[in-house]
Amino acid sequence: MFTRRHLLKSGAALAASGLALPAIGGTGKIRIGYVTPQSGPLSAFSEADNFMTAQFLDVARSQGLDVEVIVKDSQSNPNRAAEVARELITRNEVNLILLASTPETTNPVCTIAEAEAIPVISSVAPWQPWFIGQQGNPGDPGSWQPFDYVYHAFWGLEDNVGAFLRMWESAQTNRKVGALWPNDGDGNAWASDVGMPRAAAAAGFALTDAGRYQNLSDDFSAQINVFKRAGCEIVTGIPIPPDFTTFWTQARQQGFTPKFVSIAKALLFPESVAALGDLGHNLSCELYWSPAFPYKSSLTGDSAADLAGKFSEAAKRQWTQPVGFTHALFELAADAIKRADDPTDADTLAEAIAATSLDAVVGNVGWGKDNVPEFARKNVAKTPLVGGQWRRKDDGSFELVIVENGNAPEIPLGGSLELLG
Repeated sequence: MFTRRHLLKSGAALAASGLALPAIGGTGKIRIGYVTPQSGPLSAFSEADNFMTAQFLDVARSQGLDVEVIVKDSQSNPNRAAEVARELITRNEVNLILLASTPETTNPVCTIAEAEAIPVISSVAPWQPWFIGQQGNPGDPGSWQPFDYVYHAFWGLEDNVGAFLRMWESAQTNRKVGALWPNDGDGNAWASDVGMPRAAAAAGFALTDAGRYQNLSDDFSAQINVFKRAGCEIVTGIPIPPDFTTFWTQARQQGFTPKFVSIAKALLFPESVAALGDLGHNLSCELYWSPAFPYKSSLTGDSAADLAGKFSEAAKRQWTQPVGFTHALFELAADAIKRADDPTDADTLAEAIAATSLDAVVGNVGWGKDNVPEFARKNVAKTPLVGGQWRRKDDGSFELVIVENGNAPEIPLGGSLELLG
């Protein structure tokens, strides 16, 4: 395929020989593409997009940054994510792409951007399905290669699994766990050796895998019956929000009453939990950002609590975890653009991203640290993760309380883990 990268290389060769091609990216204004699932079943991840994009543009202008943000909706669809990536690169001629929220959005965009030599900063997908999922042969670690232009900032499966296991260790159960894993990038990663099974077995938990299911299923009776027969007192998984609502409602209707339910992804959002009413009380999840985090924005100086408050005031709704990482993506973009000698040059901007060491509203972000395996160290920067539990308040609203902080003891606890029921 004759890609934009080939054209750039051809242009450099022609320039060296005294000829020249028309400039592709131009100079002056920096064009930033921004891709998230703004519609479809993953749209809850994008609730903060409008507020954070507007805030970034205001701050950028006040700081003398000449930037433009071109927003694209992946529609929660990998094929659409790939399409908008091509549009941003060939039609909009962006200099940088920011993107977030699950491998179904991050991976197609990053794969195309890497091939086309366009720098990317991505987030809100565990690093294993992001890095491994883009390899030519995900099953052969010896073949895995680092990337030149795409960089990812988030936590890994080991952090989420560790937080869940530590929560379960804190109470008496029969240590039997039912696993609810969809047939998608996240579900397959959690079900693999780098996910939950090996770690759970090492910690003395017996895992019952009910098998992969398709997203947007309307009947989870088969999985519920498997968990009941196995005597599972704990349930874990990584369903999309509507699927967990269906599963948990049917589980209680069918008399399945585990002591712990720790669900990644689906329970990140207050609306998803509020839709369950009383059934949402004491459900637990990973917590990767909240107003209680002790970090500040490098862009605005706002604390995590300040940022959450401003979002809630503007959006007229409760803060949500992606608020912090949506803001952090623009922090990282601004920082790299300021440090790059020529941010319109892809190689120069990619080098600036790789050299990042930024205290952001989600914690310190820097690539190349030894808390990431060597094979992914160049492209992955890990961020803090703790465990949270939803508590229903007297007015019917829900509060997400930090109940586990083994990965990040600097983040204060807000309470102790409680059993369901």
